[in-house]
Amino acid sequence: MISFAPLSVPLERRLQTLATVQWVFSFLSLGIICIVIFVGLFFTRFWFLSMLYSAWWYLDRDTPRKGGRQIQAMKRWRVWKYLADYFPVSLIKTVDLDPTQNYIAGFHPHGVLATGAFTNFCTEGTGFSSVFPGIRSHLMMLTLWFRIPFFRDYIMSGGLRNLGNQGRIPGLSEIVASHSTPQWPLTKAPGEGALVASLLPIFSFGENELFDQMDNPSGSWLRWIQEKLQKVMGISLPVFHGRGIFQYSFGLLPYRRQITTIVGKPIKVKQNTNPTADEVDRLHQQYMKELCNLFEAHKIKYNVPPEQHLEFR
Repeated sequence: MISFAPLSVPLERRLQTLATVQWVFSFLSLGIICIVIFVGLFFTRFWFLSMLYSAWWYLDRDTPRKGGRQIQAMKRWRVWKYLADYFPVSLIKTVDLDPTQNYIAGFHPHGVLATGAFTNFCTEGTGFSSVFPGIRSHLMMLTLWFRIPFFRDYIMSGGLRNLGNQGRIPGLSEIVASHSTPQWPLTKAPGEGALVASLLPIFSFGENELFDQMDNPSGSWLRWIQEKLQKVMGISLPVFHGRGIFQYSFGLLPYRRQITTIVGKPIKVKQNTNPTADEVDRLHQQYMKELCNLFEAHKIKYNVPPEQHLEFR
């Protein structure tokens, strides 16, 4: 039985849905369209446009890993406020952050499309600059997306940056485990890397309730395929569905579910460009402890039963 949307939906809600359609389209289809346009122009009389862009692309090749290219007008685009109100998304701080300091934030759980992370930290949809005055946010993204012509410039305008040479990140395996389940599995990070900034734990309640994902328990054929593709392509491919534009039964739009992103207190880190594995592991253990404390302190307010806890894999 298909559940259709009523005809009397208020204009505000229709605009929210339209903004969400634009966002989902951008991250699921726009990259492919950009590739087709870039290649296709070579076979037309406008071939020189692709040649000019190729030259620009080469000269600009290091920008994604050197800070990107934020455009404040793009981040303040009205459509992002409609996107945030669609769910709605809320950004809550537990302490003030010193704008003279640097922070590396860990966002959990990743979810299928990292909705809370994008809305809160790549746009002004939830008023990030008002909540954390003086702080400039960047969201890290896999190198693959910055190899797509035109699309790379679009995502950099929102503050997205290249993850760099790290081929794997913990969030990848979280994507294919983003089910609406009692526990939120979080992948442990490797014990390596430089200590350069304070760590900032973030937990986003409601992130895994936006889509229904096909069951893929560890050891299943689907999880095996997803893990193999992740190793080969560097990205995870979840099999998911949500609602449609004019009906609520199936489609690729996320459900209207409240997302509340809680930013915890920073963990002070003594800068060390060449730490030992034990030093990194101790810091990682401290980070997991603070993340658990953050979750436990707020879970009751967001309808998480008291007997449910975070799982680390």
